[in-house]
Amino acid sequence: MFDNFQIPENLIPSDPRFGSGPSLVPEEFLMSLHRTGMHYMGTSHRKPAIKNVVKEIQEGLMKYFNVPSDYLVVLGNGGATLLFDMIGLGIVEKKISHFTCGEFSEKWYKSSKLIPWIEAEQVSVPFGKGINGKMMPGSDVIAVTLNETSTGVQLSKLPDVDANTILAVDATSGGGQCPCDVSKTDIYFFSPQKVFASDGGLWVAIMSPKALERAKKIAADKSRYVPDIMNWNNAITNSEANQTYNTPALATLFMMNEQIKLMNSLGYEEVQRQAKKKADLLYGWAESKPYLSPYIEEKEFRSIAVATIDVDPKVNVDDVIKFLEKKKIVYGIDGYRKLGRNQFRISMFHNITYNNLEKLTGLLSKMIESKL
Repeated sequence: MFDNFQIPENLIPSDPRFGSGPSLVPEEFLMSLHRTGMHYMGTSHRKPAIKNVVKEIQEGLMKYFNVPSDYLVVLGNGGATLLFDMIGLGIVEKKISHFTCGEFSEKWYKSSKLIPWIEAEQVSVPFGKGINGKMMPGSDVIAVTLNETSTGVQLSKLPDVDANTILAVDATSGGGQCPCDVSKTDIYFFSPQKVFASDGGLWVAIMSPKALERAKKIAADKSRYVPDIMNWNNAITNSEANQTYNTPALATLFMMNEQIKLMNSLGYEEVQRQAKKKADLLYGWAESKPYLSPYIEEKEFRSIAVATIDVDPKVNVDDVIKFLEKKKIVYGIDGYRKLGRNQFRISMFHNITYNNLEKLTGLLSKMIESKL
């Protein structure tokens, strides 16, 4: 469909990666890893070379999110999906209430629902709508999603919970960029392959004293079976020693640490400010063109990490995407497959520059308008 389209040189982004995960890993991170030579990769994660990186990650996140000193940054292997089960198995006493608005928040609910000795409640809105969560009768865990990757919905505020209730926040695709006072959460967890510009396979949970106490209490209940790999006590005690329970991917830790240092040089507020500027660009572009519209109609729920833009059905976005990928100009802007919409899903993660987003929107407009 676009075989004869000539791409203007001034609209070619300097980096083609705009995907919502895995993230854009800066080339300088890879070069920094390369410079470690024989002294990092291949080292036991019980040795100082790796433990020091884990400690830097923990301290860097505590500083970045400005959480109280009695919180603990806990790390483990398996990604945030593993935490869906870990929370159900080792944090929920009797009942968890899930507030869902898309594919991944529903996935967390479904994980809880499979555990026979707890009750899992779902409070949902249609995909594309936002939901913030609230206290629910009988629940000892409230589960909300900071940024729904599939739809581009983010929380507009955190729910208040009482002293006996754990507030668990899945921050995977917005953690570090979408607004959130982490000190008002009990478990704020994510994988590093989004805003934190690393690979998957690792999970990070910033835990309050209340959450740590709950985890240790359930872990001590020998009548309740939890596999060792999902045992919170194992994860906590190893994290206190700047380790993970089992062997982690060392490159993942290294690149995440580089990103945390980069983001700490700016601070959380500045990172959010830059993200908001990029979001204003994308949503403003969508509202200014008659053939585009923001998928999320409620402005207070529009993500500043992932933007979803609907396109006039006269132009098939798959043709646009295939052409740009073939030319190696733009990668990763396809909509979430299960939504089945004629849609772009464009990441605004921290390492994606405003200038490249300007070029991307200009290029997409040129292509679409050439066919209308």
